[in-house]
Order: sequence, then C-alpha cells, then structure tokens
Amino acid sequence: MSGLHNGRDVFEYALLRVVPRVERGEMINAGVVVYCHARRFVEARTHLDEARLRALDPSVDVAGVRAALSAVEGICQGGEHAGQAAGEDVGRRFRWLIAPRSTIVQPGPVHTGLTADPSKEAERLLDLLVR
Repeated sequence: MSGLHNGRDVFEYALLRVVPRVERGEMINAGVVVYCHARRFVEARTHLDEARLRALDPSVDVAGVRAALSAVEGICQGGEHAGQAAGEDVGRRFRWLIAPRSTIVQPGPVHTGLTADPSKEAERLLDLLVR
C-alpha cells in the first residue's frame, strides 16, 4: 500500500468523542487517532473544550475525561505509557483503541485517506474536526 500517490500512504483515523450522558446521545469531539500501517505509525491528538463539555453536562467529571484521553495518547506512544498494550504493535493498539465501548470517551467510525506525513495529518484533523 505504500507509495500509492507521489509518496503518500494510506492512513486510517477515528475521532475520539466524549459522551457525558450516554442516554442523551449528545457528544463533542475531543481528539483523533491516526494510524498508518506503511509507516508503522499510530498517534492520538486531543483537545478538550471544557466549556462545551459542561454545556452538555454541568456535573461531568472533567478530570476523568482528561485521564481517559491521556490514556489513549499513552497507548499510542507505546512503551511504559501503553500499560497492557505495551507489547503490541501499532496496528493492534489502533484496533484496540477504535473498538466500540460504552465509556464516556468513545471512538467514532474509521475513515481513510492518503498522506505523506501522518503526524501532520493528525494535527490537521485535530484542527479541522475538533478545535
């Protein structure tokens, strides 16, 4: 899959959504996870708009949400930051992160694209879809 279009590789990404009250179905985007198999790359970028989050649920545990987002970033970093996923390759860590779950921080659907720089793509998507 590498080098499909002028040195660009296929990548996948999923938004990280904060759903403070699952029964209401309201959410805000708080991050993005980008994975590129060809470059053995996985990275999460997060940004939490506390005012928007509190507008959905004034009693939300902001510290808990920040901890959950930080955990996603740590899993992407690997090593000691990844906890149980430390020994997994980047693809397995990405698949684990995008698996559906019913916690307050949930992954959205996976989308694909082409990129020459997955790290820059992560920042672009964070700006476009989260900030």
